[in-house]
Amino acid sequence: MSAIAGIYHLNDEPINLEHGRRMMKDLEKYPADDIQTWLNEKVFFGCHAQWITPESVGEQMPFYDYERQLVITADAIIDNREELYEKLQVHNDDRNIITDSQLILLAYDKWGGESPKYLVGDFAFMIWDERKKKLFGARDFSGTRTLYYFYDNNQFAFCTAIKPLLALPKIKKILNESWLADFLAIPVNFESVDSFSTIYKGVEQVPPSHSITVENGRLSFNRYCTLTDIRKIHLKTDVEYEEAFRDVFSKAVKSRVRTHHRVGAHLSGGLDSGSVASFAARELKNTNKLLHTFSYVPVDDFVDFTHKSRVANEKSYIKSTVQFVGNINDQYLSFDERNPFTEIDEWLEIHEMPYKFFENTFWLRGIYEQAHLQGIGVLLNGQRGNWTISWGPVLDYYAVLLKKMNWIKLYNELSLYSQNIMVNKSRIMKVVRKKAFPTLSNLIQKEDPFHFPMIINPGFAKKTGVLEKLHENGIDISASELPSAYEVRKRQFEKLYYWNTTGTYSSKLSLKYSLWERDPTNDLRVINFSLSVPEEQYVRKGLDRSLIRRATNGYLPDKVRLNLLNRGVQGADGVHRMKKFWDSFVAELQQLSIDPIVGEFLDLKEINRAILKIGKEARPEYAFDFDFRILMRSLIVSRFIKSLN
Repeated sequence: MSAIAGIYHLNDEPINLEHGRRMMKDLEKYPADDIQTWLNEKVFFGCHAQWITPESVGEQMPFYDYERQLVITADAIIDNREELYEKLQVHNDDRNIITDSQLILLAYDKWGGESPKYLVGDFAFMIWDERKKKLFGARDFSGTRTLYYFYDNNQFAFCTAIKPLLALPKIKKILNESWLADFLAIPVNFESVDSFSTIYKGVEQVPPSHSITVENGRLSFNRYCTLTDIRKIHLKTDVEYEEAFRDVFSKAVKSRVRTHHRVGAHLSGGLDSGSVASFAARELKNTNKLLHTFSYVPVDDFVDFTHKSRVANEKSYIKSTVQFVGNINDQYLSFDERNPFTEIDEWLEIHEMPYKFFENTFWLRGIYEQAHLQGIGVLLNGQRGNWTISWGPVLDYYAVLLKKMNWIKLYNELSLYSQNIMVNKSRIMKVVRKKAFPTLSNLIQKEDPFHFPMIINPGFAKKTGVLEKLHENGIDISASELPSAYEVRKRQFEKLYYWNTTGTYSSKLSLKYSLWERDPTNDLRVINFSLSVPEEQYVRKGLDRSLIRRATNGYLPDKVRLNLLNRGVQGADGVHRMKKFWDSFVAELQQLSIDPIVGEFLDLKEINRAILKIGKEARPEYAFDFDFRILMRSLIVSRFIKSLN
């Protein structure tokens, strides 16, 4: 909703207003409905506001509460407003006009440092407590909004974006080699195990689920939210679980369509985005609004090479959802002229650091751009759904039954699952045994799993000690381990570094295109409910993801709701799109492979090996090839490093 910025002097030196102006000047590249600042001798606050919710229109931000002597600048949409009205005793006449930032201030006044625990929504904010002479701020539990800062003995500065901080005289563009080493050595899509760090030395970030306090010249952090040891609920019937699901999920969706603009949604052919769209379309119909959906489809001449269980073009499933749900204006976009290679410079500018999720960059930015042109204020998605609303890993659940020797239940479930997916029980059982006893299976079959190529320069890895650090943090640098779905889900909610990537790019895209991406499947209330539901509700009667399939009866067409045989795969046409750019792509890689500056960080021998393997022609199946991935990552890092000079 806003880009926020601020400076706080820890010594007796007054604020240099020019420094605040420099930060605000750097935010001018983003569209704004209003730009305001607040200043006293030691504190400067600024806000580059984008009005998304009805209450935010004309909002004074930064806002100074004279009675409480508190100042706030906030980038926030709060979703549990009704609950907060009661707890904070907001007068009935004020409830429809009070802003989210004022609710945050009231929460801070009542609960102090504990206040973020009571907030549900997407937020990053800073408060100057004039009486206590301290700064207090927080970032929401999953880091959907960014909050960067610089701190030394004399000054604390913060901002939603990185570049405005680099405009300050004390902060230099110095590469954070530890962050870069993590980025290069970690095979999967998150960037660093250090949730505080960024690509720039001296520029840090408040991690998800954390508050920050600056008082008496000292900086301190507190993790206010953990999602472990949530007590299981026990309802009497399946119907009660389904009703409870619909109740909590509908509240999450309703709170996320609160905007005076149009509402849009990413829509694929699956359960997660389909459920979001279905509940949203119903809610919007009550206010005579349409839901505008945006769906990526491959270019027309792409031939799907993926496994028969995968679907690269989900248009028929999407159409089925649209026709069944109604109240939807559906759009199908292929962005023929875009591809992962041509998007690099634009994304480095947006993201402000290297990135790994290149497979989807061309359609992600394209959808934001189209949504902006069509006046969309909120763009819904179901990105976190695999770990919340559509949880239900059938084979891992059967492996648990096998290890517990629950033979009768296992036999009955296998029989039904076998019928549902039309696969022989013995074939399914073979997979279940491997999941239940992976060590034994590997010994018997002497499996030699494929390892993800290591692209970090061995000397750089040794210098930074990155391999030892990742090992200590339980990171599999070969990507050859196959953890259970339960372990992966646990990590998703325990390890903060998984949250940073999506929050970073969605924040940056929202600022550029003046709209807010919102995910009801990531609502804290939905997560708490999902983690509290007994496992038997998620896999039963031969159905994976059973709860959402049952709960969306009447909300989604059976073609989508009961689809067990096919899963959508996005970005499969990425290399196909690059055909006419392939020579340029390979030529730049060849230059990179002899560049001594880049060679300080990257293993040039590994890059040359990968070029020899895939450089001759742009085969569509390279889209998910490990060597294509390392070459794209190397190119992205190379361009970023060159941009620093």
